[in-house]
Amino acid sequence: MKTVIEHAQVVCMDPEKRVLQDGYVVLDGNRIAEVGEGSGPKDIPERVDAQGGILMPGMVNVHSHISMVPFRSMGDDCPDRLRRFLFPLELEAMTPELVYAAARYAVCELLLAGVTSVLDMYYFEDQVAKACEEMGIRAWVGETVINMETCDSRQPYGGLALCEELIRKWKGHHRIHPIVAPHATNTNSPEMLKAAFDLAERYDVGYTLHVSEMDYEMELFRKEYDQTPVQFLHDLGVLDKRTIAAHCIHLTEEDIDLFAAAGAKVAHCVGSNTKGGKGVCPVHDLRRKGVDVGVGTDGPSSGNTLDLFTQFKMISCAQKTRYHSRGLFPSDETVELGTMGGARVLGAEQEIGSIEPGKKADLVLLENRSVNMFPAYNPYSVIVYSAGPRNVDSVWVDGVRLVQGGCLLHTDIRTERERLAAHMGEFVKRAQRYADII
Repeated sequence: MKTVIEHAQVVCMDPEKRVLQDGYVVLDGNRIAEVGEGSGPKDIPERVDAQGGILMPGMVNVHSHISMVPFRSMGDDCPDRLRRFLFPLELEAMTPELVYAAARYAVCELLLAGVTSVLDMYYFEDQVAKACEEMGIRAWVGETVINMETCDSRQPYGGLALCEELIRKWKGHHRIHPIVAPHATNTNSPEMLKAAFDLAERYDVGYTLHVSEMDYEMELFRKEYDQTPVQFLHDLGVLDKRTIAAHCIHLTEEDIDLFAAAGAKVAHCVGSNTKGGKGVCPVHDLRRKGVDVGVGTDGPSSGNTLDLFTQFKMISCAQKTRYHSRGLFPSDETVELGTMGGARVLGAEQEIGSIEPGKKADLVLLENRSVNMFPAYNPYSVIVYSAGPRNVDSVWVDGVRLVQGGCLLHTDIRTERERLAAHMGEFVKRAQRYADII
């Protein structure tokens, strides 16, 4: 069935970065069939009047841990909280049921904020995949592989076998894409980082991990290997076009050259990184060398929000500040990071990331009636500096309208919140053990 969305300011994010001031987009099933100026074809009965709003590609979140919603607002200002209470509380209190309910709730937040694709790495990741499949979002999902006992594996590195099970179950799904997700350079042995990469190669899937994020990670690699983590990954043979490295705050010029030569990708998580006082990724230098960079929110514990509008503002401001230049990172480049940039990071640039005929119908319509949306001289500036999740009117994923009038069509927040709260009792109880630090 065809649908035409008309009378929109269409931000195409195609190679020419066209903006159609009064444009239309025709959806045919799960694909974009036509993009043009003026009113859409008259013979299509299903019509959506955008009323001059901004129609843009669905946004792409390339690094998150969405089922960490129960941790949101917990110990936000606590130093070294990963080791002091996040890891311990995950081990004690995360269950398959809680991960599933939290993932459903998180997907509500993503969709209501115009995020149509997300990369997730966590525990009980099959439950995350199930939630994402049910909720209609497009997702890349990876089971965490780490050198310790976890909530879903009593054996260190048990996540690797779970990861292979996840791949076998979900590979080939039209929206859910399994990947391999070793936790970080400093939480996996060299042998396990290589074993995880070999698994990704064997099944031809993505490979993602945290890289050059922590000060103590950098010090560890200096002392033990006299290398940076990126140099170490390169020499280990696990830095290539399927590698998605999250954070990448502490990069040298040689690191950036290695990324460029290998075709490895970067997930930039400015909200999480600056909240933790860790630093700012040199995104400008990465892009100057041709490295693909996308935007990640990190988990709702680390960044507190799963929307990209928050990240957009911070990216532009942080990059301008880091390089002391107001002219760096104009708003169109920032929007590109959250759309086509994210698509390239995921290796999905032929399917998503822009509004072009033949691509998947993943779209977001921003209303222009709210007080913060007028005047709107430059739609890119509006998206980056003015808009927020509250301005998301409609969302389509794979041609299916999941949000209309700012409301979810296939579930509601109250239902999902009650479902999540019903599974959080034991988690909240156990969290009280850490009350003095959170």
